[in-house]
Amino acid sequence: MKRQAAQEGACGLCQRADCDPEVFGQMCRRDGLCIHENCLYHASGLSQRGADGEGFYGFLFPDIRRELRRAARKTCCICRRRGASVACRGRRCPRNFHFPCGGERGCVSQFFGEFKSFCWQHRPVQRAQAPQRGQTPCLICQEAVAGRPRFGTLVCPACRSAWFHRGCIQVRAPRRPRSPGPSPAPSPAGDGGSRPAASLRQGQALRSALHHFRCPLCQDVETFQAEMFRLGIKIPDRDAAWEEEGAFDDHYRRHSSCDASRCLCPAGRQQAQEEGPWRLLLCDSCGSRGTHRRCGSVPEAAGTWECGDCAGPGSAKIVSLS
Repeated sequence: MKRQAAQEGACGLCQRADCDPEVFGQMCRRDGLCIHENCLYHASGLSQRGADGEGFYGFLFPDIRRELRRAARKTCCICRRRGASVACRGRRCPRNFHFPCGGERGCVSQFFGEFKSFCWQHRPVQRAQAPQRGQTPCLICQEAVAGRPRFGTLVCPACRSAWFHRGCIQVRAPRRPRSPGPSPAPSPAGDGGSRPAASLRQGQALRSALHHFRCPLCQDVETFQAEMFRLGIKIPDRDAAWEEEGAFDDHYRRHSSCDASRCLCPAGRQQAQEEGPWRLLLCDSCGSRGTHRRCGSVPEAAGTWECGDCAGPGSAKIVSLS
């Protein structure tokens, strides 16, 4: 069967146009090249021979083109297509795969040191003896985890009491629809799900980053991070997401609408005057609910007002100035 043409704007290595930076890293476009950041770092025939400002992250353009030609002769052991630039570092292992294909099928790609990758047969595993008592929940999503450490279930090596889904620690790579062609290699047995589908898309490692990533139970940093790095968890070297500029802007935005079940203001719920019947009063307790004086039947003499949620069952609470 003929190989399908690459999508427009697709990565030259993995042939995917996906641009989710949490999975693929940044899409690097320059000098006629289009490559995912993570595909660059894990390409087995590439090394950073330039300075940080040269090429893409120190990967020089002539070297990238040479790697594209090399990978074009390699077949992915998962999707059976050409362009497999990632080689398993297991001893004498012949498997090659695309970076995203490997993530979908239980391969491990490390984000430190030599950026090694391993197939499902040779990937690093946890040897920690961590018995569970009954059905143990993931500390992050509170859903049940597997009964022992495996690809989709991780345990803190320090306290051996904190269990997680891999996808709650990291982000789960999206699956793409299968296109006509040879059947892919079977998924390795016993991996377990990466995480429940209802959980957050961005995992703890990406939110906390290197400066704040630790076991949420015992608070260990050094041993926990080293083990997560070894198991292929990407921990970006930056501050936590909640420390980034503008992360809490919503918390400082003042409520500005009337929440009465029937707003009587002719100008609408957003209308707010300094005085009079259309003065907007905010709940004195939560500040997240509001009402016009007239809509909430609040007399002019009233000093404060509480919404029904804060005042308890029944009606809202009005406190007089006198």
